[in-house]
Amino acid sequence: MSAPQQVVVLGASGFIGSAVVRTLADTPGVRVRAVSRRPVRLPDRLAGRVEVVAADLTEPGALARAVAGADAVLPFTARIRGASGWRLSEDDTEAERVNVGLIRDLVAVLADRPSDSDSDSTRRPPVVVFPGSNTQVGRVAVERIDGSEPDRPEGVYDRQKHAAESLLKEAAEAGLARAVSLRLPPVYGPPAPTAEDRGVVSTMIRRALAGEPLTMWHDGTVRRDLLYVDDAARAFAAALAHADALNGRHYLIGTGRAQPLGEVFRAVARAVSRSTGADPVPVVSVAPPPHADATDFRSLEVDPSAFATTTGWQARTPLDEALERTVAAVAAGGGAGG
Repeated sequence: MSAPQQVVVLGASGFIGSAVVRTLADTPGVRVRAVSRRPVRLPDRLAGRVEVVAADLTEPGALARAVAGADAVLPFTARIRGASGWRLSEDDTEAERVNVGLIRDLVAVLADRPSDSDSDSTRRPPVVVFPGSNTQVGRVAVERIDGSEPDRPEGVYDRQKHAAESLLKEAAEAGLARAVSLRLPPVYGPPAPTAEDRGVVSTMIRRALAGEPLTMWHDGTVRRDLLYVDDAARAFAAALAHADALNGRHYLIGTGRAQPLGEVFRAVARAVSRSTGADPVPVVSVAPPPHADATDFRSLEVDPSAFATTTGWQARTPLDEALERTVAAVAAGGGAGG
């Protein structure tokens, strides 16, 4: 019987990283090492089944120690909240150090690993599954993208994601890793024990629970492909299981059905109303703030069929069910600070 696959999840206390840890811990044949600078809080049922490592990966030698012996690495470490929320500033050197520098360091660690001739000749390059963003493509003339479009990332965050992804593709070409990038749409769901989801859906749920109107910077017809966090976590597990077939490429992940944000926000208001018994809060259009850019008013839908065809994965949680779960968790005070 072969040894269990050692999978290291970096940034394991974050919103998506913690969901991936839970999914992989329930996967037969996988041993999980959860690495984070912040505490990693696990459900009682996973006690003793996950190796938890506290580390600041920007410190010298910390990353190499964290991934020692890994058959696969999933790097969810990220700095995404600058002075303007998700919009990082050009001079945010900490963001570049975390979002790109740690991937550069990871590639260097993999390059320093003993070669097959120096060690077990049956050992293969480790798998690296990277969480990219579907907005890395930049401006496109179509609303539905499938991953074949030329990339022209615009914002600082997207350019950093693209730079990190490119480093891993180069590592795959050099035979240092079997690297795959999953470009995610906005992901939402119940907050993690140590990290809230600060995306648009959960932000609107918190506003509705507070009795505040849900505001849009447009007329509500702008569409987004929104992915429930458990479905996203299953995608990373699927990528690990099919790494050879996926190696060296990026793939779009999503439901394949973009939703008008006006309808999503009204569904949020109804879900919160069912939870609280109060009337649904209003959904209103307001003037956009100064920091809004063109991407905020552009519809974007992803075609995940390339990934689905190779792995069999598909998003399977209906929007209403996902909203009910998320509302219940937020209302109960779950997640960071809960």
